[in-house]
Amino acid sequence: MSTGRVRTKKKTPPVDHSPDHLPLRSSGRQAAEDDEDTSEKKYRKCEKAGCTATCPVCFASAAERCAKNGYTSRWYHLSCGEHFCNECFDHYYRSHKDGYEKYTAWKRIWTSNGKSEPSPKAFMADQQLPYWVQCTKPVCGKWRQLTKEIQLTWQIAKTYRCGMKLNNSTKVPSTLKFAEVSDHWWYSMLILPPLLKDSVAAPLLSAYYPDCVGMSPSCTSTHRLVGESNAIKMEHLKTPPTIAGMNKYFQPFYQPNECGKALCVRPDVMELDELYEFPEYSRDPTMYLALRNLILALWYTNCKEALTPQKCTHHIIVRGLVRIRCVRETERILHFMTRKGLINTGVLSVNPDQPLLPKDYHNVLVLEAKDRIGGRVWDDKTFKGITVGKGPQIVNGCVNNPVALMCEQLGIKMHKIGEKCDLIQEGGRITDPTIDKRMDFHFNSILDVVADWRKDKNQHQDIPLGDKIQEIYKVFIQESGIQFSDLEEKVLQFHVSNLEYACGSNLHEVSARSWDHNEFFAQFAGDHALLNSGYSTIIEKMAEGLDIRLKVPVRSIDYTGEEVQVTATDGTLWKAQKVLVAVPLTILQKGAILFNPALSERKMKAINSLGAGVIEKIALQFPYRFWDSKIQGADYFGHVPPSSSKRGLFSVFYDMDPQRKCSVLMSVVTGDAVATMKNLDDKQVLQQCMIVLRELFKEQEVPDPVKYFVTRWNKDPWIQMAYSFVKTGGSGEAYDILAEDIQGKIFFAGEATNRHFPQTVTGAYLSGVREASKIAAS
Repeated sequence: MSTGRVRTKKKTPPVDHSPDHLPLRSSGRQAAEDDEDTSEKKYRKCEKAGCTATCPVCFASAAERCAKNGYTSRWYHLSCGEHFCNECFDHYYRSHKDGYEKYTAWKRIWTSNGKSEPSPKAFMADQQLPYWVQCTKPVCGKWRQLTKEIQLTWQIAKTYRCGMKLNNSTKVPSTLKFAEVSDHWWYSMLILPPLLKDSVAAPLLSAYYPDCVGMSPSCTSTHRLVGESNAIKMEHLKTPPTIAGMNKYFQPFYQPNECGKALCVRPDVMELDELYEFPEYSRDPTMYLALRNLILALWYTNCKEALTPQKCTHHIIVRGLVRIRCVRETERILHFMTRKGLINTGVLSVNPDQPLLPKDYHNVLVLEAKDRIGGRVWDDKTFKGITVGKGPQIVNGCVNNPVALMCEQLGIKMHKIGEKCDLIQEGGRITDPTIDKRMDFHFNSILDVVADWRKDKNQHQDIPLGDKIQEIYKVFIQESGIQFSDLEEKVLQFHVSNLEYACGSNLHEVSARSWDHNEFFAQFAGDHALLNSGYSTIIEKMAEGLDIRLKVPVRSIDYTGEEVQVTATDGTLWKAQKVLVAVPLTILQKGAILFNPALSERKMKAINSLGAGVIEKIALQFPYRFWDSKIQGADYFGHVPPSSSKRGLFSVFYDMDPQRKCSVLMSVVTGDAVATMKNLDDKQVLQQCMIVLRELFKEQEVPDPVKYFVTRWNKDPWIQMAYSFVKTGGSGEAYDILAEDIQGKIFFAGEATNRHFPQTVTGAYLSGVREASKIAAS
């Protein structure tokens, strides 16, 4: 072996160690190595695993030695198609570099306003990425990249057209695949979620960290107030933030630590139905929240015009290719929110050439049993200068109430009902307000005890609410030793009648366990208001353009085949893919419509577990306002019943003219008094009402009315009720069961199908929106 080694060594050519020859060999080796390194530099890839950019290009061009599309020791990834080089990273991140001061200034603002980390990548995405803008020419629609010096505004986005001089806009490189931007895969490779700049929603979300609700913390519009006093913070909570010109009743977003406000969303959390519709945003909902919050704010800023994707996209201000993704996603989100009735709802005039929903849902036929539309909404406009509702006319809780939205759309005024309500005794004396407050407190305390009683899990048996109230009252009297005066007892009866008014029934028919079942859900907050022009104004506007057939009572609904067959009482037959049944509860209870197959035992049990409450009204017009001096500007006054047997007989009188010019009072008949009224004709009811009024204003002359009406809802064959309640033994679940569709063919709407908002026009309307959304999604 040694011989072999020696032999091999001898065959090795001699090496020249002269100085002139050595550099030549070294240069050759170095050149070869340089060629190898150049090859590596030329094809250096992005740091992000899975990134498709084989030859990244630096978008920043900030450093003097920016790599451009050449070599850098590291490429920083923002998206597939957007990278910056290590030289530009150093330019901003290293303290001795020129860009460091700009980065640190941005960092201070971000830290003071935002919650996320003010990283160099966040800085690059928020401050250095170029904006992209789309040509607004219908025949073009191409995307252009603006030079990074140009700040995109909604005005530029709205008017930009190819060829406009904006200090140069760059044509789209042909190799850039815009199709990828719409793919979920592309979005999953995005390092940071998009945070909108100057979002219209910003003033409404000032109490939140901007980056938690999809907005950039670097914008002045999203600066949070820091260091403010507790007093200022408390005052801020009392007055919800708003946008100039926005209706005060529009409060679409919950404020931090706020709850219990109907039709409100948390701007920092996706709702369950949103997660179901957009599961791709469940991991990071930032982009969805940014667009949803923007859309809601734009809608409530101008609810009189349909909100289109084009109107939204102008306000999507965010740097980078992700703006293209946002613009494309807006249409999906807008369509979903329209279908759900969150936007583009109410009495909106829609261009027939630009429908909000697919044309499949435009062919709708309405069959109405009565000779007028509206059902329980029925306004009398024959009173001089005033509209009086024979049915509902009050809006209960105006904040976010769709009725308030529709009033805004139509320019209809709502009159805020004041809190003052003097209780007047027969004989004319006004009850001391302290007595009223004391008895109101005691009555609410009784109801609190009812609430505690039903929390007892050992209590399985339901009892009538009236019985439970009497039981608790007796125990209270025995244990406390308190003896109420005769007047206090009468005032207590007034508060009982007020609850019977709310329930639509004598309390001995109402469930003690579930009488206020809907209070477990967020309710409409804020002012109660009188709808001056009546609900019929809204109903008539909603009916415009619809094919409505009056005087067509339905006899049967047959859904055994692929198509549903609807037969009227006169034998006329209609066929449809889907049918929405929106009739009063009493019609279903009495089997006025025959279903084939018959309604399930479960649904019929739910239908019969609800009660059909009855409220009757009387309205009177007088030659002059005899009550003004005594009532002193109050919107209504109460009548203290002389005995429990008279409870509910004209317990409250409403002044129907907020302008205090017309002389019209309206009163209600509730509870057991409804049965008493059935045996009287209209003139006798009028006489009873005038006896009460002359007792309440005994110190003066009360003139005879010049006009009046008395309602008879219980005798209307197609209505027979006012609103529903839960009967003893029933539960709020019955509303949900009644609302369940049958085989995706038969749907149900109406106040008695709305568990959250029963007994109201708002509840009936929202149930219709709910079912329309279900039909549109099926």
